[in-house]
Amino acid sequence: MSIMNQKIKDFWKKYEYRIILGLGLVLIAVISFEFGYIQGKAIKGSPIVIENPSESPKIGSEGQVDATIGSNSTAAQKAPIGVISQLPKDCAFVGSKNSNKYHIPTCHFAKLIKPENLVCFKSAEDAIAQGRVGDKGCIK
Repeated sequence: MSIMNQKIKDFWKKYEYRIILGLGLVLIAVISFEFGYIQGKAIKGSPIVIENPSESPKIGSEGQVDATIGSNSTAAQKAPIGVISQLPKDCAFVGSKNSNKYHIPTCHFAKLIKPENLVCFKSAEDAIAQGRVGDKGCIK
């Protein structure tokens, strides 16, 4: 038992500064977290809502708001955005004339391609044969 006590005393002497410093940092972190949590509960404001600009209501030429674009209706949610809805059925991948990448039609980047620059591919092999590489954001 005395050997164990001696080892503990030696350990404490060797690492006393680091142990106290570590415990102090943990204590400061816990107190800071609790203070922030209490302050957050005291604030009773409404949350900040960031809307997607592509889904915001559009104002027509006559000053009327088109409510179907920004609404939560199922038809507005299911409708594809951009040119992708006009693609042929055998178009499995799309690309731009100005890029060497190809995307799946539902990819965010594919929806940003201008209609005049859109290129359709029936398979990934078709796109690769034309020197294209799969976009890492869409194709895993």
